[in-house]
Amino acid sequence: MGVVDEPVGIREGEELDQSRVKAFLMEKIPGLDGPLEIRQFPSGFSNLTYFIRVGKREMVLRRPPFGRKAKTAHDMNREYRILSALYPVFPYCPKPLAYTDDESIMGCPFYVMERITGIILRKNLPQGLVLTPSDARTLCENLIDLHHRLHSLDYRAIGLADFGKPEGYVKRQVEGWSRRYRDARTPDVPDFESVMTWLNDNQAPDSGVSGIIHNDYKFDNLVLNPNNPLEIIGILDWEMATLGDPLMDLGCSMAYWVNSSDPEEFKAMRMLPTTLDGMMTRQELVARYAEKSGIPIVDFHFYYCFGLFRLAVIAQQIYYRYYHGQTKDKRFIQLAFAVVILEKAAKRVIEEGWI
Repeated sequence: MGVVDEPVGIREGEELDQSRVKAFLMEKIPGLDGPLEIRQFPSGFSNLTYFIRVGKREMVLRRPPFGRKAKTAHDMNREYRILSALYPVFPYCPKPLAYTDDESIMGCPFYVMERITGIILRKNLPQGLVLTPSDARTLCENLIDLHHRLHSLDYRAIGLADFGKPEGYVKRQVEGWSRRYRDARTPDVPDFESVMTWLNDNQAPDSGVSGIIHNDYKFDNLVLNPNNPLEIIGILDWEMATLGDPLMDLGCSMAYWVNSSDPEEFKAMRMLPTTLDGMMTRQELVARYAEKSGIPIVDFHFYYCFGLFRLAVIAQQIYYRYYHGQTKDKRFIQLAFAVVILEKAAKRVIEEGWI
């Protein structure tokens, strides 16, 4: 296996109608010529991502998952719109190529974008890739610096002034994600009521800074240069992007970040290589963000606790589909255990001030 992220065969129940897909591509994207090949990128738990090759042209197709979906999630048009606005000024976005809401093709809206070929880091480094402690720290610094660069973009100048409502963002997020968890809860997971109560009663005030926030910014949504793995060349998975408080975005990113010193139970749910020698800790990453942004971060506990809770909601929404037989993806069975661990982690933040 090489270090570059590659697609595999399509999972059972997630096949596409190749003739209809090809007809759409040939109509919407000029210059295509040759046979169609469709494969699937196996990682990720939300929107489905397919590798498309027509002749020598490589593209990526994004569509919502099968089964029950949260009402406001998986908005393909919204994701396509932000890529279209960002691509000319923020070269880390994939180039959007075509969008349709014609459900006769595959039963849902979807879009196609240019493929960014490179390395994507997951739980462990891909075979053949080695990062020294110095490399790992540099990559962390680049990760945080690019996150701040995204937050600093002038969203009004690129036509995204109406892409979200920064005012009152924190309150809406606490209320909205609490409602989503209650709607998606199954009998075999905790109720999270004490955490939701704490988040409601201890909301951080709006920081006064607003920007484009990705809402799922983490290593496995970043593409690294195969010739220089310390350089980030792409940011993927924009489905939850909006306008809001950058510190909320940072808190959501830190929820995925596992320190090497964390409890073994928490480390067991690690999905990214954040425990490698040289990787910065959550505390160090937050401090660097504060330094780069100039935003004073006196107390990060609310943002981190919210990030853990929101991650639990996302996991539970996906697990709901598996629990009710709406998807056959066996990976989803483990998400109920993740929800339990995340509740314990959120309570530790509340009770012990853990970050």
